[in-house]
Amino acid sequence: MSEPGEVRASDAEREAVVEQLRVASVEGRLTLAELTDRTEAAYTATTHAELAMLTQDLPAGASYAPAPAPAPRERRKKRWFVGIMGDAKRRGSWRIDQEIGAVAVMGDVLIDLREAEVRTDVVDVTAVAVMGDVKIIVPDGVNVDLDGVAVMGDKKVNVLEGPPGTNVPVVRVHAYVVMGDVKVLGDSAAKPIKRGFAAWREHWRQLHGEDWRELGRRLRDDHREIHQRIRDDHREIHQRIRDETRELHERIRDEHREMRGRMREDRRDPHRDH
Repeated sequence: MSEPGEVRASDAEREAVVEQLRVASVEGRLTLAELTDRTEAAYTATTHAELAMLTQDLPAGASYAPAPAPAPRERRKKRWFVGIMGDAKRRGSWRIDQEIGAVAVMGDVLIDLREAEVRTDVVDVTAVAVMGDVKIIVPDGVNVDLDGVAVMGDKKVNVLEGPPGTNVPVVRVHAYVVMGDVKVLGDSAAKPIKRGFAAWREHWRQLHGEDWRELGRRLRDDHREIHQRIRDDHREIHQRIRDETRELHERIRDEHREMRGRMREDRRDPHRDH
């Protein structure tokens, strides 16, 4: 009999935990980076114990039933960040419960969403760059939907997005560019942040760390054994080659001596019958 925590998790249970994480984010309990990391971990979890770690610091963390959807919020106006011949930056811990607008006119606007508390299902950003740059930084693992128009400029995404078919956070960017740039960058393409992960992250490492360390030790031991066997085989082959070469040389010398002896006898007695 397996321990309760070691029971294998089903796809439905993983999706229920992902939904619970999404609701926790909407309630302001998780940052976008935490939501993304835990969502990725939920989809790769194999047991109930691993799923429980992802929600143990959240309400009803031990339950796999989807949390009730929050009441619909009244739609608010956009929150604007404007850089006109200057810079505008928003990073660190902040709250997103409305659409975001970014305008860069001969200036730069930087919006870092990784440590933000996202209170909406989808983060909507309208980015306008006129001879300026708008840079939006998101955690790797989110899905980015970038559309819009670029005239003598660029709009691009450099994010390691989540696997297809997974219910990961979505960042939707509407870009309008004239001789400028709108870029959406992930962690791998931006300056990393020091993430304040909860205790479950350390537990997760410990849970999987022993397996990986054991696998690493086994691979190193196998590697040493293979190299030792190759060296031993190499020495054996070289020794056999030396022995066979020595034997061949001795046979050639013996045959050469025998041939020279016959030639000397033939010169002494040319009429000898062979």
